Amino acid sequence: MNHLQDDNFKFTNGVILYPILFVLIIWIVFWVEIRFGIDFTFLGVYPQTLPGLKGVFFSPLIHSNITHLYHNTIPLFVLTAAMFFFYKDIAWKVIVYGILLSGLLTWVIGRPSYHIGASGVIYVLVSFTFFKGVFAKHFRLIALSLLVVFLYGSMLWYIFPVKEQMSWEGHLSGLITGLLFAFIFRNKIAKPIKYEWENPEYNEDDDPFLKHFDEDGNFIETLPDQEENPETDESSSIEVNYIFKEDED
Repeated sequence: MNHLQDDNFKFTNGVILYPILFVLIIWIVFWVEIRFGIDFTFLGVYPQTLPGLKGVFFSPLIHSNITHLYHNTIPLFVLTAAMFFFYKDIAWKVIVYGILLSGLLTWVIGRPSYHIGASGVIYVLVSFTFFKGVFAKHFRLIALSLLVVFLYGSMLWYIFPVKEQMSWEGHLSGLITGLLFAFIFRNKIAKPIKYEWENPEYNEDDDPFLKHFDEDGNFIETLPDQEENPETDESSSIEVNYIFKEDED
């Protein structure tokens, strides 16, 4: 089993650069639409039609208005940054395959309408981050899962048809995809540091540190068996030779 260690949680350039790149791309696409009067909605997922399959690749880049774009920008940045920090070995797989699989599921279960926006990918990341932290049983990843629940727990309602003109099918597809990936990549789980005293075979009497405490809990700097013994101490057998030159008259 391939375990990640705590030292895998390192800040790298990708933790910031890739999320900035993702956000920059969706904003550039929106700017092009506004600047040149182009509507890219036709590039969204249109379920159960062959032309609608192109939206699997392009729909995350397209947003209906500035509000839609703004609401997706911050979660996209935060969640992708968390992915590249905590799961850098599989971050690209989760993001790229998540876009494809969630898009395909939306194409299968969606209503006959164009489904656009990065919210499907966001639901993939929310779902994956939450369930992965729960499965890992690692304190940092559990804390991340709780943070995700605190920040984006209300998003759960939007996997149901509670609001018109919102692709709940895309949200649901993202949630399912993230959960599925949490199972698929279950071997890529961070391994918490296990201290010696947590082992079942641990014996306090053999602990070299605890030996420095007496029955009353007082710290003993030098143990009796470590006290200097002139007969056995190696330092007593060291011979020092001084070489000097006498002054000539």
